[in-house]
Amino acid sequence: MSQRLLLVEDDPRIRELVSGYLVSKGFEVDVVADGTSAVERIREAPPELVILDWMLPGEDGLSVCRRAREHYRGPILMLTARTDEIDEIVALEVGVDDYLSKPVRPRLLLARVTALLRRVTIEPGAAQKIELGDLIVDAAQRTVTVVGVDVVLTTAEFELLWYLASHAGSPLTRDDLFRELRGIEYDGLDRSMDMRVSQVRKRLSEADPHARDWIKTVRGVGYQMVRG
Repeated sequence: MSQRLLLVEDDPRIRELVSGYLVSKGFEVDVVADGTSAVERIREAPPELVILDWMLPGEDGLSVCRRAREHYRGPILMLTARTDEIDEIVALEVGVDDYLSKPVRPRLLLARVTALLRRVTIEPGAAQKIELGDLIVDAAQRTVTVVGVDVVLTTAEFELLWYLASHAGSPLTRDDLFRELRGIEYDGLDRSMDMRVSQVRKRLSEADPHARDWIKTVRGVGYQMVRG
């Protein structure tokens, strides 16, 4: 069965380009042109992944993402012509999993979509649960608990925590994190992974204030999960 995606884009030319390309690659693509319709569609018929334009008439992409995250845990990929770091921080805070700059390059878009979908699929024989003291990360159920309290994470945040927990006790470089979690090389400047780590720490600390210290910054290297 083909995987169903939802494309939220108000530009007819981009809608046709992106949807046509993804359909040719075997996906089923639903299309809506405004934010309000997008939220309703996500609620009524949750897709495997949402491709969401930042700039939409009326309700913008950030608002759509924020409202959708009240009930939708699947991957959200944002298309944006904005490059400001503050914008990236805001996008991550409301639950965007990855973002792609316009103009859209179809092959790169396909790579990002495929990577996000692959990360929500458990491979046969792979570990399905990690328990580190008070932290339990369950890949089969896509759930996280800290001292028995449920922690709600986006797809990207979950994958980051799972990767860190899978390598607990070992420092991971930003190169490691970018290659594994975004499928790209770290360019030495992109701070998106640092923002994502900060978000995961914040989510964990909402369940237990001490939990933010479980992910340590290793100066000059990257990050390390030290306990749970």
